[in-house]
Amino acid sequence: MLLYHRKYFLAEDKDWVVFVHGAGGSSSIWFRQIRTFKKHFNVLLIDLRGHGRSKHFFEEYMQNRYNFNDISRDVLDVLDHLKIQKAHFVGISLASIIIRSIAEQEPERITSMTLGGAVIRLNVRSKILMYLGNKVKSLVPYMWIYSFFAWVIMPRRRHRKSRSMFIEQAKKLYQKEFLRWYHLTSEVNPLLRYFREEEIPVPTLYIMGQEDYMFLPQVKQLVSKHKHALLQIFEDCGHVVNIDQADLFNETSMRFIKNPTKFEPKPV
Repeated sequence: MLLYHRKYFLAEDKDWVVFVHGAGGSSSIWFRQIRTFKKHFNVLLIDLRGHGRSKHFFEEYMQNRYNFNDISRDVLDVLDHLKIQKAHFVGISLASIIIRSIAEQEPERITSMTLGGAVIRLNVRSKILMYLGNKVKSLVPYMWIYSFFAWVIMPRRRHRKSRSMFIEQAKKLYQKEFLRWYHLTSEVNPLLRYFREEEIPVPTLYIMGQEDYMFLPQVKQLVSKHKHALLQIFEDCGHVVNIDQADLFNETSMRFIKNPTKFEPKPV
């Protein structure tokens, strides 16, 4: 059974762009991107297992744990079904891990990676938050935990729209599904350490908000070491760059996708 997906086909000679959301979200978080991208590319939206319209599709997996490789394989299965051989991938937050996992499994399927609000390493503060959340996750409603995390990651007044959208999307998750995704965090650190050390020769653009204080410093370090990686920072912007600065995100990511090897980030 396939993940829920929706495609916007423009023409045979146009590149495909695949949008992947993060944990707790759904493909609806890309609504500010779709109306622009579908004028220039073939577009594919996917709801990950347990999320959006895919949350009822995986009852057979409900009793089992899964990992990032399994989630990445779900996405590749959709591409195989649609006979999409290669695509540009655009992701937000934890989707950066999923897209990088796809690149590990089948690098020939990825033309470029655009990773917004990328999660590259958990800093001390995020590790403490995850530890505390792990201690209470079976005792309190999961929305309390998710809402608190959203507030910590996106604390400013101008982040309110992004914060509210992610909280509303998370309300559609089952409690058990939230706990499964939360458990995936136990895999994050060794996986991210490997990703930092092993670069894949795929053009990669990291788009980060200047106010994404939990994740921006780590991305800066990674980009300084990886020769295929570029970094674009948005001013007055938090973690969810495609919502906080939607128009700028569209312009920047499309400029990169149209010519990944000649893209030059604009100074902040």
